Amino acid sequence: MATEKIYTVTGMTCSHCVNSVDAELRQIPGVTEVKVDLTSGAVTVTSDAPLDETAVAAAVDEAGYELTR
Repeated sequence: MATEKIYTVTGMTCSHCVNSVDAELRQIPGVTEVKVDLTSGAVTVTSDAPLDETAVAAAVDEAGYELTR
């Protein structure tokens, strides 16, 4: 059963930022879809099973941004 969770990412200012976050999150095993809203910072992640928030935060950090908890 697919799981969808919305995270808030800070520091994104352009489409390159969106693409970086999208690419890093898609590398997490089980992620099937990522939708990034640049204006609000909302990132919707759909996955096969619930994700470890530490893995999500690490992927966002790797892209150069911060996951707001």
